[in-house]
Amino acid sequence: MPQPPDPSHWDFDLDRVPPGEDLVGVGADLRVATLYQAYCEGVFPMGVGEHGAPPIGWWSPDPRGVLRIGELRVTRSLRKMLPRFDFRVDTAFLEVVQACADPSRPGRWITPEVVEAYLRLHEAGWAHSIEAWQGGRLVGGLYGVAIGGLFAGESMFHHARDASKAALVHLHDLLAADGLPDRLIDVQWRTPHLASLGITEVSRPRYRELLGRALELPLPDPWN
Repeated sequence: MPQPPDPSHWDFDLDRVPPGEDLVGVGADLRVATLYQAYCEGVFPMGVGEHGAPPIGWWSPDPRGVLRIGELRVTRSLRKMLPRFDFRVDTAFLEVVQACADPSRPGRWITPEVVEAYLRLHEAGWAHSIEAWQGGRLVGGLYGVAIGGLFAGESMFHHARDASKAALVHLHDLLAADGLPDRLIDVQWRTPHLASLGITEVSRPRYRELLGRALELPLPDPWN
């Protein structure tokens, strides 16, 4: 089981942030302790420059996109696709992050500094990848941060049809396996694509309530 790092000296208190304001701070660093504390407070990093360039911004979207356990929508066609994938956890973390950071992707924001930071977080036991493989080839996946009952999704990619969706289904099923309904998947912002999968929006105060309950839970078995 990973051990929580020493407290960060940075302040991520959201009580002073106006409702509806997504960007809540700029600066700080990407050390393991900083990232860990940020996620525990409901905050995540993303550069405010072009394509995620510095300076680092700290974000707490209001409203927030979330997926509650049991609320995932899996279409019949997607359900039929699932047996075509071999799912793995944490066997190719760096490759997943690098695929998500592909410079040719539209809307890219994952910089080399971010890749290095989440690799350190992975080595500390807090960041994880869910991978979809076909024929021994990595064709899709996602990565994020797991603390207690929270999985904070950061990004996903696919090189085969429905591979990223399939990885999300596997993540949901993994978190649902022990029957603890307060586990939470945070997707940051709800997009039309994610809304079709059952992602809903909650206010920042409501998200912080859900987060508080999730953090009281143990890590799911694969990371415990």
